[in-house]
Amino acid sequence: MSNSTPATIEDVARIAEVSIATVSRAIHTPEKVANSTRLKVNQAIAVTGYTTNAMARSLRLGRSNMILVVAPDIGDPNFSNILVGLENEARAHGYGVLIGHTQNDAQRGLEYLKFFNSNQAAGLILFTGILPFGHQTMTARLPPSVGVFEPVFNGGIPYVGVDDTEGARKAVDLLLAEGHRKIAFIGDSRTRLAFIRRRMGYDAGLDAAGIPPDLRIVLEGDGTIESGRHAVEQLFMRDTLPTAFMCVNDQTAIGVMIGLGARGYDIPRDFSVTGFDDVPQAVFISPPLTTIRQPRTAIGKQAMALLLELLSDGRPAETEILLRPDLVVRNSVSAPSRNWSKR
Repeated sequence: MSNSTPATIEDVARIAEVSIATVSRAIHTPEKVANSTRLKVNQAIAVTGYTTNAMARSLRLGRSNMILVVAPDIGDPNFSNILVGLENEARAHGYGVLIGHTQNDAQRGLEYLKFFNSNQAAGLILFTGILPFGHQTMTARLPPSVGVFEPVFNGGIPYVGVDDTEGARKAVDLLLAEGHRKIAFIGDSRTRLAFIRRRMGYDAGLDAAGIPPDLRIVLEGDGTIESGRHAVEQLFMRDTLPTAFMCVNDQTAIGVMIGLGARGYDIPRDFSVTGFDDVPQAVFISPPLTTIRQPRTAIGKQAMALLLELLSDGRPAETEILLRPDLVVRNSVSAPSRNWSKR
């Protein structure tokens, strides 16, 4: 194909030796097309460089085939893999994806709702954990919406994510099996439902093991590296030290490891540390971090499928879908040091 002339669906049909309607079905409803035909269409798309334009199609049809994804921080290591699942599922059904980056600015989150008033988006995927404050003044009604990664605290909208409570329980059970009894939970929250659920898993595990309240140490945190480092300083100032740190996410755990390392302590000889999420940095920090892995791409795929179900008939079969997390054991956990266990 000429570099100056965009490929058309007619070009794809001609090379694949099928009808234009068959090409459209292979792109938008591939499950309705034979594998051999779909392969020919995909090969023709690769040869021509043809790409579907969901925005242009929306304008032609008078309705939007775009999904707005609103996230507070697109640099979050969890975002990209969830987005892959979202976008793959959207494209398989003829939808495109718009990304709204709020940068943790509530006003920016509200302004993205203008896409719905101008018919530029059909549905909403929220990473923020909250509905934009004052959304009622921006749009007549909330569009079909699904929360992902963080349950929506104030919205009552469907949610797809990992089973946070089960994941936290796996982490605390590992620490208990290694012989730890004084385990700190770093990252307690009153508003972030994912963190609240992880605290529930921590408590449930210690309850089952008969660990008394005086051996439990709980500190608040916002999920950042700095909050983990600050938690270490707080504990040393109080002279109330655990033998293990169970952190609400990997960023917090990395901060804890940095704080302990700055004081000359060795992990896991002196302290054990666990995280949650299994972000890419978890395997590169020294020692590699034991953590809970989220099936991020699968979460994105399920979230988009649920939203498309809402767009289709408005009645989702499920209002909450929780995928099972996996415990990833690396080198940041061991049995407690004898010196600490005597405390």
